[in-house]
Amino acid sequence: MRRLFPVTDETAARAARQGSAAPDGAGEWSLAELAAAYAYPVSGDGGPRTWLRANMVSTLDGAAQHDGRSQPISCAADMRIFGTLRALADVVLVGAETVRQEGYRPARARKEFAAAREAAGQGPAPAVAVVSGSLDLDFSLPLYTSPLVPTVVLTGADAPADRVAAAERAGARVVVAGEGRRVDPRRAVEALAGLGYVRQLTEGGPRLLGQLVAAGVLDELCLTLSPMLTAGNAQRIAGGPGVSLPRRFALASLLEEDGFLFGRYRRP
Repeated sequence: MRRLFPVTDETAARAARQGSAAPDGAGEWSLAELAAAYAYPVSGDGGPRTWLRANMVSTLDGAAQHDGRSQPISCAADMRIFGTLRALADVVLVGAETVRQEGYRPARARKEFAAAREAAGQGPAPAVAVVSGSLDLDFSLPLYTSPLVPTVVLTGADAPADRVAAAERAGARVVVAGEGRRVDPRRAVEALAGLGYVRQLTEGGPRLLGQLVAAGVLDELCLTLSPMLTAGNAQRIAGGPGVSLPRRFALASLLEEDGFLFGRYRRP
């Protein structure tokens, strides 16, 4: 993996030692190096601040999925970053349709990150927070019945009472974050922060990400650009409501491996 941006004295020296003209020489980064590259920002007093980042993958022609799943357009390095981002997060925010399509399971504890999570005051694994107004979810799945950290279900005030009861019987924590059967993105972020989940990560899907973008609550986008073309009519990484003016983000870092580009963009 090579760091293309930003170029620092350290990365230039590393490239020179390896005889490479690139900012970073080739070679697999350790998980510790990836964790440092993707560390969450801290507040003025050095503690964690509420920060919502998204992690998505897109082909060259804008497809976020192939045959309804993101795995076919991913790669091994992308999955290492995916795992690292999860290991850094307090909570993974995901839409109900993505839970169904991708077969979501509870986040697992990883021994490589155990000491770092304990030092940061985090549990053994991030919680998963599922956004669903209708609660049309299969609460018999391990995501709800046997996670290391109870799964959070974010829903509206008028969610069906029988589905709320089913979620709670399965062991999920139901949190109201909107009126009617709609989940308000800003209230969802605030509700998760209120539970102590300030290092937030969303993995989509496109509809949920579009809602977060439109609400102006997304702080950072981690985007993998896959060197593939799919054509067809696959969704792009964000859908749903538009914004009156495009939201400008700034490039924070750019890595490359095997033709895949791994960018981090932050809200200025």
